[in-house]
Amino acid sequence: MTKEQITQAVEQAVAERGCFLVEVTVSKDNDIEVIIEKEEGVVDWEDCAAIDKVVHEAFDQDVEDYALTVSSAGLDRPFKVAEQYLKAIGTQVDVWMKGGKKVKGILNAYTEEAVTVDQTVIPFAQINSVRPVIDFK
Repeated sequence: MTKEQITQAVEQAVAERGCFLVEVTVSKDNDIEVIIEKEEGVVDWEDCAAIDKVVHEAFDQDVEDYALTVSSAGLDRPFKVAEQYLKAIGTQVDVWMKGGKKVKGILNAYTEEAVTVDQTVIPFAQINSVRPVIDFK
C-alpha cells in the first residue's frame, strides 16, 4: 500500500474527529506511521483508535503485511503542516535557523513564505525547523 492510499483512507475519519493529518510515512518494511493533531485541544487515545480502525478496515493486514502506529504530533516534534502553525499562533515557539542559531518567542503570524515571531518576519528559506516550547511551570 502507498502513502497516498493510506492518506485517502484516513482523511475523512481524521476530519470527523476534529483532527488534521500531519504526516503519513510508509517504510520499505511496510511500517506505517500516521501522525495526527487536534484542531482544538489534544489528541486522545480514542482519536488514535478510531484512525487505527479505519486503516485496518480499509487494508487486510494478512494480505498487506503491515505494522501500524497512529499517534499525535507530540510536543517535541517540529511543525510540518500549516494547521500546526495556525494552531500555535499566540504561543511560544523555538525557531531553529540554518546555521544553528535559535530564536525563541511568540508566534504572531504564519504564511507559506514566513513566520512572524515577536514582530520579526523570518522567511522559511532561513529556517530549519519550528517547534512548540515545552513549559512545565
